[in-house]
Amino acid sequence: MCVYLQESEFRSPVGRSKNMSSAPLSSVDGTDRLCVSERAQCIPSPVLHLRQLPADISEQEVVALALPFGRVSKLITLRTKNQAFLEMASEEAAVTMVNYYASAPPTIRNQPVFIQYSNHRELKTDNLTNQRAQVALQAIGGAAVHSGNMASGDGRGLVAAPCAVLRIIVENLFYPVTLEVLQQIFSKFGSVLKIITFTRNNQFQALLQFSDAVHAQHAKASLDGQNIYNGCCTLRIDFSKLSALNVKYNNDKSRDFTRADLPTGELEPAATAFGVALPPYGAAFPPTFHQHTGLPVAAVPGSLVSPPRVALQVALPAVHSVLLVSNLDPERVSPYCLFILFGVYGDVQRVKILFNKKENALVQMSDATQAQLAMSHLNGQRLHGNVIRVTLSKHPVVQLPRGAAGQEEQTLTQDFSGSSLHRFKKPGSKNFNNIFPPSATLHLSNIPSSVSEEILKDLFSTRGFSVKAFKFFQKDRKMALLQLASVEEAIEALIGLHDHQLDHNQHLRVSFSKSTI
Repeated sequence: MCVYLQESEFRSPVGRSKNMSSAPLSSVDGTDRLCVSERAQCIPSPVLHLRQLPADISEQEVVALALPFGRVSKLITLRTKNQAFLEMASEEAAVTMVNYYASAPPTIRNQPVFIQYSNHRELKTDNLTNQRAQVALQAIGGAAVHSGNMASGDGRGLVAAPCAVLRIIVENLFYPVTLEVLQQIFSKFGSVLKIITFTRNNQFQALLQFSDAVHAQHAKASLDGQNIYNGCCTLRIDFSKLSALNVKYNNDKSRDFTRADLPTGELEPAATAFGVALPPYGAAFPPTFHQHTGLPVAAVPGSLVSPPRVALQVALPAVHSVLLVSNLDPERVSPYCLFILFGVYGDVQRVKILFNKKENALVQMSDATQAQLAMSHLNGQRLHGNVIRVTLSKHPVVQLPRGAAGQEEQTLTQDFSGSSLHRFKKPGSKNFNNIFPPSATLHLSNIPSSVSEEILKDLFSTRGFSVKAFKFFQKDRKMALLQLASVEEAIEALIGLHDHQLDHNQHLRVSFSKSTI
C-alpha cells in the first residue's frame, strides 16, 4: 500500500538523476541536490520521504512520528524545503508506518504531513553530522534511537519511545473541560480505553490510555499545543511514565470504557464534572452536546465573549445560567456574601436565599458559561465550615419578590445587575485571564502608595485570619500576594475584604492566585 500524491506537488529546481533509485541519498551532496522531486513511490523502501513539514519542525517531532513503528536508523532534514528523509531499521517497519498513516494522515501543529516511500534504499550521512548525532543520542541515553545517525542543523536529541498513556494538562481553563470532552476529542485518533481526571497545582489534568502507542503518538503530535476552544483551554500533552491505568470507578472523574460493570464510587455530587452537568454513567448525552464543523458557534445570550471558533470541534452544552447552592450555614450566609464569592467567576445578576430552606440559595450568573465556570471551581469548597454543593438549577432566572412579599423574603433576594463590582462587564478585561480555583494565596490589587505591608497584614490579622506570607510585586507595588493558613480562610477573607476602602477613593480588590509565596 502506498500514499498516492499528485505529481504537481513535487517541483525540483534541478534535473532528476537517472540512477536515483539505486544511489544512496547523501547529506554531503548539498541540500539543493537532495531528492526534493521524489515522485509518488509505491515500491516499499526502508527510506521514507516526508513533505509539508512546519518550517520550524524539530528532529524530535519528525522521529516521534516513526518511533511507534520501530527503530530509526538515520535522518536528514531539509528545513528550507519543509521536507525530511527518514531511514527505518527495517523495510517492514517502514511499510507498517506508511500503511498506518495512509488511513490516518498525521498532522503536526495542525498541519497535515505527507509520507511516502523514497526511491532511495538508504541514507548516507557525513562523519560530522554522525558525530553530532552520537553526542545527541548519548545525551538522552539512546532510548529512542539505537545506532542512529541524524543529519540536522542543530543536533538536538530525540524524545524517548512513547507509550499508550498520555498525560494531559489544560491551561487557560476558561470553558469547562470534562471527561466526555476529552474522550470526544481523543477518540478521533484511536480507541480510548481509560481516562482519569484530577486537579493538581491548580490545573485541570488527565491521564488517558489508548489501545496502543501508535494512536497515542498520533494524538500527541496532532493535539499538543492546540486550543479546545478559541484562545483558551490549551492542551499540553506528554507521554506518561505509566504503562497502563488502573480505574476503580466509572463516574465523572474516571472511566474505564472496557468495564461497564465498575461501581460509581462515593463521588458527590455525581451529576457534575468540572463544571458541566453530566447524565448518569451510560446514559446518552443530551442532543445539544454534538460535534461542529469548526465554524463559529452561536453565542450564549449575554455572553461576555464573542462566539468562539471551536478549535477541536467541541460544543459547550446549552444550560441555564442559574446555580443551586446547598449546604450553606443559614446563620452566616447572605446574598452579598454569595455575590462576592461567585463574582470571582462571573458577573452575578441576582441571589435568592430560599425562604423555607435557608441552607439553599439560587445564584443567577450573566450567562451559562459563567455559571459552569463558577460551579467547576466552587463545588465542594468549604464556606463558613460547611462543604457547599453547587449544581445547575432547573430555573432559567431568579424571580424577584412580588410587592406582597414580606420584609424578610425581600431581604433574602437581591438584584445585583447594576453593581459596580462586576469584574467582567468590560469586554477584553484582563480579569478573563486571571480566573483560578480558590487557593490559600490571595492576589491584592488597587493598593494605594500610602498603604504599607504592615497595614495590609494587620487588616487581615485583625479580622481573625492567619497571615503566613506577604510579598509586594517588584515592578508594581499596587499589587501584592498574601498567603493565609488555608483555602477556607482565603475564601472568607476574600468575601470580607474585597472592596474594602483603603483610603478616601481607593478600594482593595481581592482575587485568588495560582502562585505561592
